[in-house]
Amino acid sequence: MKKLLVYLKDYKKESVFGPLFKLLEALFELFVPLVVAAIIDTGISNNDYGYIVRMCLLLVALGVIGLVCSITAQFFAAKAAVGFSTKLRHALFSHIQSLSHSEIDTLGTSTLVTRMTSDVNQVQSGVNLVLRLFLRSPFVVFGAMIMAFTIDVKSALVFVVAIPVLAVIVFGIMLLTMPLYKKAQRALDNVLTKTRENITGARVLRAFCMEERETEDFTEKNETLVNIQKFVGKISALMNPLTYAVINTAVIVLIWQGALRVDSGDLTQGQVVALYNYMSQILVELIKLANMIISLTKALACANRISDVMDIQNSLKNGTEKDGIPGAPAVEFCNASLKYNGSAEEALSNITFKAMRGETIGIIGGTGSGKTSLVNLIPRFYDTENGSVKVNGIDVREYDIDALRAKIGVVPQKAVLFKGTIASNLRWGNESAGDTEMERAIRTAQASEVVAGKDNGYESYVAQGGGNFSGGQRQRLTIARALVKDPEILILDDSASALDFATDANLRMAIKELPSNPTVFVVSQRTASVMNADKIIVLDDGEPVGIGTHEELLDSCEVYSEIYYSQFPKEAAVNV
Repeated sequence: MKKLLVYLKDYKKESVFGPLFKLLEALFELFVPLVVAAIIDTGISNNDYGYIVRMCLLLVALGVIGLVCSITAQFFAAKAAVGFSTKLRHALFSHIQSLSHSEIDTLGTSTLVTRMTSDVNQVQSGVNLVLRLFLRSPFVVFGAMIMAFTIDVKSALVFVVAIPVLAVIVFGIMLLTMPLYKKAQRALDNVLTKTRENITGARVLRAFCMEERETEDFTEKNETLVNIQKFVGKISALMNPLTYAVINTAVIVLIWQGALRVDSGDLTQGQVVALYNYMSQILVELIKLANMIISLTKALACANRISDVMDIQNSLKNGTEKDGIPGAPAVEFCNASLKYNGSAEEALSNITFKAMRGETIGIIGGTGSGKTSLVNLIPRFYDTENGSVKVNGIDVREYDIDALRAKIGVVPQKAVLFKGTIASNLRWGNESAGDTEMERAIRTAQASEVVAGKDNGYESYVAQGGGNFSGGQRQRLTIARALVKDPEILILDDSASALDFATDANLRMAIKELPSNPTVFVVSQRTASVMNADKIIVLDDGEPVGIGTHEELLDSCEVYSEIYYSQFPKEAAVNV
């Protein structure tokens, strides 16, 4: 939590004035029992109605002043808490964006969403409560005890016994519940993970008629969360009855002792009422403090979860190089290997090849052979375990990451569009792209009919995830988005899987004719998509088993020929 307090530094004034005005409110509140005692002992005893009216007006004045102080304190506390959470959320989002794919894969998307939303809101609530009550409640508790001593020392000894007992109850329950709230947040992560999977995979669930099983699985995870929350709720619920029991026992002792001392003439009736009022103030403030501590316990658990994310360092260290070596290969793999976090074996190993400027490199292999992993090393989404990857003759680890990725256009395996318009999605590739650049990219990506088929053209609405477009339309738009960037290196990661063979062929031909002459990496399981490439890399279980042209590999690579003839029967292959 201490690490997160740095985001309060711009709200120092609010963080001081909030508690200060709360203390002023508490100070005026502590005078109320004395005024009531004066009304009883002086005004009522002497039938002095003028005195009673004056004291009642004083009570109203104390109430109004306290209300103003309370509203002012609430304003400053809310401003500081909301400002703090805003800065924290921005910082957390920025930090998550800076993490490499390895860290994000390890953490998981759902838990990051939980920490960005639920956890930050809980911390915001905790900061607000601390600024309002953390000083006020102890101030009133000990202030009431001190005021009780000014009235009668013997009677005030009841306060001395009651307050430590209450402190043990409050802080004991806090220590018990803090680890349980952390466990509850982890259970919430599991529920959110399952929810996210079911919403994003709704079509798959329905296709396989798995709704009932997933509902049972969700119910199980939800019940686990509910049971943890019930258990910690039961412990937290002990706070009020235990504090009430102690306070009411103290009140009984106080009134009993007070009655005896009034009978002996050592105390007045007004003083007993004042002592009772101070005990009531302590009761109210301790209940507030108990509730605040419950909320604060949740907030601390959430703050620690946020700190855990903020403490994770990006495994990719940024370099300084911005330009490559003229005439060097566009991309060069030098005995590169890759191992994912938590994996016992390498996903890629012994990858060595060169791709010159303007060449088309095909990458083919079976499912899980490492095709996507290989191209992910070029824009440095992951770092190599051994060996190196060079772009324009410079190791990618020496590049400034932004400068490196500015040279590369990536079309991911899963076509992702963002909520907005077609134009706003295309401008992810180039923020300053005009109609000419967008139209050229759309035409090359064979997506002209997609734009033409919409009423508003480039300003047509795109739903979240591109849900109002078909799979093929999404793929063509994501290809156009990469082409708007006019990259030196274009990576097409199985990005034509939803396209028919004719559209796929037209796309490859249009990319070949681009005036910028980019180096193109085509990842595919279709031999038709890679057979015309200048060089084809065949992967099997993360290792290259063949590198060459289509004709060379048909003769020399068993894996490639098996893939090819599985898609083109030998009789038909003769005519291809």
